[in-house]
Amino acid sequence: MSGKTSENMSILTDQHVQKFMDDGFLVLEGFLDPDECDALRERMKEIVEKMDVPKHCRIQFSTDHDEQLKTQGSADYFITSGDKIRFFFEKDVFDDKGEFIVPKELSVNKVGHALHAHDASYKSVTHSPSVQNLVKKLGLENPVVLQSMYIFKQPGIGGEVTPHQDATFLYTEPLGRVMGVWIALEDVTQQNGCLWFIPGSHKNGITRRFVRTPQGSDSLTDFVGQEQKYDSELFIPTPVRKGGVVLIHGEVVHQSAQNTSNVSRHAYAFHIMESKNTRWSPDNWLQPTPEQPFPSLYT
Repeated sequence: MSGKTSENMSILTDQHVQKFMDDGFLVLEGFLDPDECDALRERMKEIVEKMDVPKHCRIQFSTDHDEQLKTQGSADYFITSGDKIRFFFEKDVFDDKGEFIVPKELSVNKVGHALHAHDASYKSVTHSPSVQNLVKKLGLENPVVLQSMYIFKQPGIGGEVTPHQDATFLYTEPLGRVMGVWIALEDVTQQNGCLWFIPGSHKNGITRRFVRTPQGSDSLTDFVGQEQKYDSELFIPTPVRKGGVVLIHGEVVHQSAQNTSNVSRHAYAFHIMESKNTRWSPDNWLQPTPEQPFPSLYT
């Protein structure tokens, strides 16, 4: 990557910081330039062309994980993806034998969860001076990168993401130490599945966690607690132009609708954590490994 993000990023002002603290999310246009977006999309095209996923691991991705973790093989494929580049698929893209029934480049829901560690293009953007400067402005002293993913939101079939909080899946003590950085690689509209947020909902804690289960359990992961019911009228849409970034507090409630349009909505997203005086829960599905500890954002 060219590193041009530092020249083109929107300046994070004190007013921006206050809005993020008040609302739990913030949209900044012009973070990447169009050429940088195109380069990330082209690199992902190359990765998908070379993907080789065993049939027993060809699983649908869902924030509820109700479909994707039905078998031991698929659950293991997911839970061990934190330090790898793996592929998760949309619903109804395979026949009963696990063969693709749509072009494979249109079948993928997302690729994760360690693009930032294993691919130079995504690592460069993740650790760019622009990202570092944003995070420093928000006051993070020792941020580490937890995970990264490329999200496709395929035309016509890009699946709905139900209301959720990232802290459900990435739990820390104390809460409030995780932030998502979501970069639009194409224009994002209400028609192709933009993010929707409930402003201020990051101030109410969480009621559900997604955890690893004790050894010997029937499944490798499970939910503890229940997701709250949310008034649909409280959500507001956040369209963003190609190259814009959305900063997402770990506890803010957000969702996106199915993409019923004829254009995709590609995005690159990653999560960071303030590691100073923070305990990463050993129950989280995502765990650092000796080979791949959570890397410092500032190095």
